[in-house]
Amino acid sequence: MAIHEVRQYQVKPGKMSDWLALMEGEIIPFVISKGMVMTASFRGEVDDTLYIWIRRFDDEAHLTALYEAVYESDHWKNVLSPKIGALLNRDASRILRVTPTALSPMQ
Repeated sequence: MAIHEVRQYQVKPGKMSDWLALMEGEIIPFVISKGMVMTASFRGEVDDTLYIWIRRFDDEAHLTALYEAVYESDHWKNVLSPKIGALLNRDASRILRVTPTALSPMQ
């Protein structure tokens, strides 16, 4: 069964526009190029520090392989990760792994 990963981040105050530019211009295209499937991206309607995105993996082996392809890459370590630290409060991040229920359209 598919694994969905719901990632909730706290963007530093006043940095949402910069964060969205980084996510949409660099991070999302990069993770997709490595084979990750992104199913949703949200910003808080009232809370300008809230960002959520959802990714889908076929199974545990797929998740493990894609984590390695993305997070162990030189591009992630040397280019993207330093930019992320300037925009997010990493200590406030929440990563939830969920599986769809029988009637969920996100199978």
